[in-house]
Amino acid sequence: MRVSNVRDLGLYVRDRRRAAGLSQVDLAVRATVSRRWLSDLEAGKPTAEIGLVFKIVSALGLYLDCRPEPTPAVDLDAYLDSLGGPA
Repeated sequence: MRVSNVRDLGLYVRDRRRAAGLSQVDLAVRATVSRRWLSDLEAGKPTAEIGLVFKIVSALGLYLDCRPEPTPAVDLDAYLDSLGGPA
């Protein structure tokens, strides 16, 4: 899944937690974070501490994979310019 911001990450964590049948308390205990902090993460709080995010990710049996943004196969701007329409 592509995660572009903290809100995306929070929603993904919430969905994975629910799919695993865990309450916020269960996951917080498993990851050794507070339930309040987990609630804030799931709500997309932009100041989530990255070290705690890794604890949550690990407790859910997930991993993070960072890689460069793929280059689009088609340069849409060049294609539109080649059509020669009005500027």
